[in-house]
Amino acid sequence: MINVHFTLKSGNSKTGPIPVSTMGRQSCPDACPLKRNGCYGDGGPLSWHWRKVTEGIRGITWDEYYQAVERLDDEQLWRHAQVGDLPGDGDIIDRPSLARLVRANRGRRGFTYTHKPVLDNIRNAAAVYWANRNGFTINLSANNLAHADDLYDTGIGPVVTVLPIDAPEKLHTPQGRVVVVCPAQSRDDITCASCGLCQRQDRAVIVGFRAHGTMKRKTESVFYREVA
Repeated sequence: MINVHFTLKSGNSKTGPIPVSTMGRQSCPDACPLKRNGCYGDGGPLSWHWRKVTEGIRGITWDEYYQAVERLDDEQLWRHAQVGDLPGDGDIIDRPSLARLVRANRGRRGFTYTHKPVLDNIRNAAAVYWANRNGFTINLSANNLAHADDLYDTGIGPVVTVLPIDAPEKLHTPQGRVVVVCPAQSRDDITCASCGLCQRQDRAVIVGFRAHGTMKRKTESVFYREVA
């Protein structure tokens, strides 16, 4: 079982004081081009925390994780996997574990992001679709604007995408869909706690994240490499 850690009040300035979990690196899919190649979790204090969770030095059992989520207040906004991904080794989603997490989230406003492959993996796609339909928001993570269109076309969940460091606050995909930069990146007075845009499945826009962190040049290179 992949290791997991749960913090009831995040100290991250962009996330704001909401509950967040950290998943061990084993959950990261090989399909993610940022894996050890520009992931923001590979730099700074977060990387030290992530290593300890991955190695089992920090963390709780999965039963304890589900119970902690169930104890959250009704309508509490919280984030699964500030680093890491959905349950399951590598590219595969552990559907029973995800189902338990979705049930634990009922009445709360959990959200997360995934790079697990869905375009060519029907089982993963079905798991994401079911989770979203049952109130746990899973954003599909795109590597560029064209990839964002492909993921959006699946209709299984909302979409986010990597953007260049200097991307404008609003732009469009090749198919004309609106992409807006994460409000917490655009304004110092906004955090995930006060925004909640990524938790909204009915939003009309794709959310873009400018490459950031100590690895931002590598992150940005993924965007350009993928569209080349």
